[in-house]
Amino acid sequence: MAEDQPKGASGGSTPKGGGSTPTSGGATPKGGATPKGGNTPKGGNTPKGGNTPKPGGSTAKSTSGQSAKDRSRAQSRPVTGKPAAAKGGNTPKPAAKSGGGGNKPRPGRPTPTPTKPPRGPSGTLIAWGAVGLVIVVIAVLVIVKLTSSSTPSGLGYTPATPAPPAVVQGITGVPASVFNTVGVNIPSQATPNPPTVISGQPALTLDGKTPAMLYYGAEWCPYCAAERWGIAVALARFGTWSGLQVTASSHTDVYPATPTLTFAKATFTSPYLSFFPIEFCTNIPDSSDTTCNGYKSLDTPTAEEQAVLDKYATPQYLPNATQGQIGYPFIDIGNKALISGATYSPQMLSGLTHEDIAGNLNDPTNSVTQSIVGTANYISAAVCASTNQQPSDVCTSSGVKAAAKALKLG
Repeated sequence: MAEDQPKGASGGSTPKGGGSTPTSGGATPKGGATPKGGNTPKGGNTPKGGNTPKPGGSTAKSTSGQSAKDRSRAQSRPVTGKPAAAKGGNTPKPAAKSGGGGNKPRPGRPTPTPTKPPRGPSGTLIAWGAVGLVIVVIAVLVIVKLTSSSTPSGLGYTPATPAPPAVVQGITGVPASVFNTVGVNIPSQATPNPPTVISGQPALTLDGKTPAMLYYGAEWCPYCAAERWGIAVALARFGTWSGLQVTASSHTDVYPATPTLTFAKATFTSPYLSFFPIEFCTNIPDSSDTTCNGYKSLDTPTAEEQAVLDKYATPQYLPNATQGQIGYPFIDIGNKALISGATYSPQMLSGLTHEDIAGNLNDPTNSVTQSIVGTANYISAAVCASTNQQPSDVCTSSGVKAAAKALKLG
């Protein structure tokens, strides 16, 4: 019988809820170092916007010590009308028409006509365009960051979030004809594992309420992930759900990230049955939490609930149980039937979304639906045995009667 084995049943009380959402955004990058200035060009204007050379840097060579022959040669060289390029620094801008300094054309020669810049976008438009592009890029990066932080791959687990209306509708709106058509015909590839019927035990009472149903599981557990679908579908026939959330099992255990529900914040209201769910652990990894197999703790059983676990989750009532350990999930349905492990394999849900699963619950030919609805009929039959076959329209349906017969429930 497949089931998860926790290290222990007790643990400190931890507030319920989903995992914390990571803070978006990274550290502000450090500014780049200011580039060192180059040498001041000879004979020209100091370029605008250039860096001032640091003290102790290279100094431009002086021409005062030149010989008469060298000065004569220098004066006979042709003048270009352009300032000399600065060595080692930014290229200086051309000197203004009326500005002093720089090499001037010799007298008698026409003044060069300034070349008009080619037509096109102005520098201001280009600058604003660049700013706009940067803003767009930043916005895209922020959106990607926020989106990725909410995905399973980014967190290492699937956060619990309110169940979408379509999922709730699928769970609570399974047609009676589907229950009756499926019966307990769980596909063989789902490796069916029916509940264990017990007898001669008093009706299960918890918190003064009879009959009661106790569920004990963990959000990280893949077998709990599979079984919750059948529990939710079955109990929807006896009452009303509110606060259901969707999540997934551990991403690193067997059958990783099996899509499921969680009962941590759910409420079930019924005139026939009281439901007591315990989600002992979350699916949030925490290596320091030794009570939950390396996941954060969540719910703590009451003393009354712990007494039920200690008595019935044992080899005395469950042939495959291990003394001193409680397998996930463990379910006591009114002391009429016990479930330890999943009624069908979590592998049936592999590769599906919550919407896929819930959306097919009206199709009795779907193998996943057959697994979930077959489980729900087993649970319904045990609940009916606890409620004196109430409500009658559910307990006398052919699907529930088929399950009661298979379990040999009187």
